[in-house]
Amino acid sequence: MITSVDQLDQNAIHTYADYLKWQIEGYVELIRGKIFKMATPSSGHQRISVNFAYLIKGHLLKTSCEVFTAPFDVRLYRFSEKKNKEILTVVQPDICVICDKSKIDTKGCIGAPDLIIEILSPGNSKKEMKEKFSIYEETGVLEYWIVYPDEKSILRYILNEHGKFIGLQPLTEDDIINTPILEGLDIYLADIFRH
Repeated sequence: MITSVDQLDQNAIHTYADYLKWQIEGYVELIRGKIFKMATPSSGHQRISVNFAYLIKGHLLKTSCEVFTAPFDVRLYRFSEKKNKEILTVVQPDICVICDKSKIDTKGCIGAPDLIIEILSPGNSKKEMKEKFSIYEETGVLEYWIVYPDEKSILRYILNEHGKFIGLQPLTEDDIINTPILEGLDIYLADIFRH
C-alpha cells in the first residue's frame, strides 16, 4: 500500500488508475504522469480562497454552474485520454467553476472546468506558471486566474478560438474582476485581499 510520496518512483509515469490506489497523507497532484506534493496552504491563502468561493457561490445561485474548492480532483485529458488508465493529470485547483454538470461525478470533475483560480504559495510558483498553464491551455480551460497574494494582484488568461491563452491586463486590489463565463459577476479585489 502506497502511503507516502517517497514510496513512489519519481521517474515513472503514473496514471489516474495508480492515483486511485494510493493512500498518501496530505494532497498530491499528478501532472503529465509526474507526482507533485502540495504544500499546506497558509492562512492568507485560505482567506483569499474562501473570499473568492463565497462571492462566486452567491452569484452562481442564479445559474447552472457550480464552484468547488480544493481538495477536489480535476482529471484532465487530451483527445483520446478519456479512460481512467490513460489519464495522466489529476490536479486540485484552489477554486474551479464548472458549468457542464455532466463533467461532475462522485470522484470530482472529469474534463476541463470553465474557470480555474490558483492562489500562489511560496514554492509553487514554477509549477503553476509552467506546468499548469500549459495543461490548462491544452485541455480547454476557458479562463485561468493566477493570484499573487503578496503583491495583491491577479494575472488573467482567456482561451482564444485557436486554443491558446491570451493574457489580459494585470489587476490589483483597486480593480474589479469579471468574466464572460459568469455574466454579471463583478468582484472587487479589495474584498478578496482583505484580512
